[in-house]
Amino acid sequence: MNIAKVVVDVPSSQTNRLFDYKVPAHLRDMIKPGMRVIVPFGPRKIMGYVLRLASDSQFDKLKYITDTMDVTPVLTGELLELGKWISEQTLSYYISAYQAMLPQVLKAKYKKELHRLTEEELPENLEKLFAGRDFLAYEEFIERKGNLGLLQKAIQEGLIEVNYLVKSRETKKTETMLSISKEPILIEQAIAELPKQAVRQKELLSQMLEMDGPVSQKELLSRLHTTRSSLKPLIDRGLITEFKQEIYRNPYQDENYPRTTALPLTDQQEAAIKPVHKSIEENEHEVFLLHGVTGSGKTEVYLQSIQSVIDKGQEAIVLVPEIALTPQMVQRFKGRFGSKVAVLHSALSAGEKFDEWRKIQRKEVQVVVGARSAIFAPFENLGIIIIDEEHETSYKQEDHPRYHARDVAIHRGKYHACPVILGSATPMLETYARAQKGVYRLLTLSKRMNNATMPVVHLADMREELHAGNRSMFSRQLKEAIEERLAKKEQIVLFLNRRGYSTFVMCRDCGHVMECPHCDIALTYHRNSERLKCHYCSYEERMPNKCPECESKTIRYFGTGTQKVEESLTKLIPQARIIRMDVDTTRKKGSHEKLLNQFANKEADILLGTQMIAKGLDFANVTLVGVLAADSLLHLPDFRAAEKTFQLLTQVSGRAGRHSLPGEVVIQTYTPEHYSVEMASQYDYENFYRKEMGMRRSFHYPPYYYLSLITVSHSNQVKVMEVTKKIVQFLNNKLSAQTTILGPTPSPLTRIKDRYRFQCMIKYKNEPDLRKTIRKMLTIFEEDTKQNDLLISVDMQPYQLM
Repeated sequence: MNIAKVVVDVPSSQTNRLFDYKVPAHLRDMIKPGMRVIVPFGPRKIMGYVLRLASDSQFDKLKYITDTMDVTPVLTGELLELGKWISEQTLSYYISAYQAMLPQVLKAKYKKELHRLTEEELPENLEKLFAGRDFLAYEEFIERKGNLGLLQKAIQEGLIEVNYLVKSRETKKTETMLSISKEPILIEQAIAELPKQAVRQKELLSQMLEMDGPVSQKELLSRLHTTRSSLKPLIDRGLITEFKQEIYRNPYQDENYPRTTALPLTDQQEAAIKPVHKSIEENEHEVFLLHGVTGSGKTEVYLQSIQSVIDKGQEAIVLVPEIALTPQMVQRFKGRFGSKVAVLHSALSAGEKFDEWRKIQRKEVQVVVGARSAIFAPFENLGIIIIDEEHETSYKQEDHPRYHARDVAIHRGKYHACPVILGSATPMLETYARAQKGVYRLLTLSKRMNNATMPVVHLADMREELHAGNRSMFSRQLKEAIEERLAKKEQIVLFLNRRGYSTFVMCRDCGHVMECPHCDIALTYHRNSERLKCHYCSYEERMPNKCPECESKTIRYFGTGTQKVEESLTKLIPQARIIRMDVDTTRKKGSHEKLLNQFANKEADILLGTQMIAKGLDFANVTLVGVLAADSLLHLPDFRAAEKTFQLLTQVSGRAGRHSLPGEVVIQTYTPEHYSVEMASQYDYENFYRKEMGMRRSFHYPPYYYLSLITVSHSNQVKVMEVTKKIVQFLNNKLSAQTTILGPTPSPLTRIKDRYRFQCMIKYKNEPDLRKTIRKMLTIFEEDTKQNDLLISVDMQPYQLM
């Protein structure tokens, strides 16, 4: 097997195939499929993945692999196949699929170097930069303002060549260890011979004699309150040896999680877990939808299912939404399974993620808890995959490859012949429809644990509040309920569907709204920095004191952000202690945990926050939940707006009264008659499902129809319109008459970062060759995309319609 079939790190359609390389003799026994290698590609050296090995090639002149970047494969055989499948399903490149499966540090960085090929003198500017050296780093050339025109000329004349070096940044953390290098009797003799004043050296040697085996230098020096200067003479005399030992960066080392044991199951949990256990025992792939109200004990079902997988010597993957990866969630799994758990999420540093991933790769753990990308954990003996809060749209990746974690989970579940559990109090309509049809198996938990009752929900009509002269952002009912809880020393969660101080800034005289000059969207006002920011391209400017259009001084901010709510709340109820949780207060590492711990320790009465407090939080003392802007999602140009509103309201309401104290929820709304608000207040999923399915059927939306979204972007508006029009014409000629193509229309956000965006939507029931047709369309526009900076993106399962 001296030929390697390699996918190279160049995302383009010409390179989206396997390239043959010869394996040099010294690497022949070492190279395996799933390894990263460095290969020559054109004038440079780049990284690639070996997909398989062969003994012959249909090509004559083959280049050799330069080097290998791994000692053991980073991708298993199953993941190599899975990458191909993802690439076909999402119409993305092989390389993008493989890169998505690995931690950031395993993605290659490239460094350019200029290499002098001649003894003769270079043009003056270049000679000065090279200063007698044969190599010059490209960064240095740019930093020292080298002349690019001269460089290009020198390259054409063969005086200089550009070398690309692959740098892999995987850093393993090491610790300095010490061990005794002579027989104990000789060490005792050395202690006796040391001069009287060498007290610290004597202590160090005596301490090491007592130790069984090597000890960490840092630990030893701090224990004896001494420095390395006392240690060095002992190392120089050969009494002590120092060496480096690899250690893991453990993000959770400070926590000694108290061990927990399985709880007795309720009758409903017992009935739900039985078919799961059967599927685990019989190695059968089945997809279960665990539909359980908030607080019904879905997590305990997960934990006990995982336990039976571990008992069988198999492995488990648990996905939770990024937002719900709270310390509470980690504690539940670490408490039950201890060090068998690896945790992967975005708050970890690149090094910590790499170490957690290596624990999985080295089979040191059996359970992975993580956000979306944890679905690619390199396990080889999976026994169960669990997706909690399966309705969350964050399980869908919004850039290449646009995969949905649920589809990947089911694909891996089939491969490993193991069950997949999708859990939610408010499942996606598509998922629930499949369960009703019998494609998935429905398991229901309709009661809360300890028979706790669901909190009572009141709808506060904000239109009536205005008529009654209440102009504050709190209804009278919510204000009274807050004061009542404060008097009882109970806690309150206030939820706002927003971030920033306020939504937008508008002139009351001429109606001018401050917009981002690069995107078609209003700027958001941030109070603490007195600046307006664009949440799409990060553009920002100072808050103006007069209108740039009509120069009127009546320029004001409208809408409500978390900062503004906090200010009003402090004015209204000065005695309340408030913790605010939003994107701005949780930027620092660990701040999320710190704020939640403060709230859990009752250092505050009110937790005020955005999306991130809606999921998975469980505080015994919370008895009131207030939702301030229930309908802000309803008016988005998205056919899932009603579903998202229903889900969010149900999830937030579920934070109240989870233990012995009864809970209450106040939902403030301007549209209390909307079915999603009304049915969420009654926890009536069944009726909401029926009503919404009726709407979806009449308007031809999923799950009755499939959707695909094609978005075209370019800096020239006319160009975008033309290309989108041509795409629609091409599709109309190729697709069946039953398929609807909507567009071309401007995207809801027509301009982002100075690029105009147009889209067309394909609605279809049965279009077996759709992927093939879209691939053909992409090939037709390939030249255009390469030369004219045109971007065409295809989403085969869109969740973001903006």
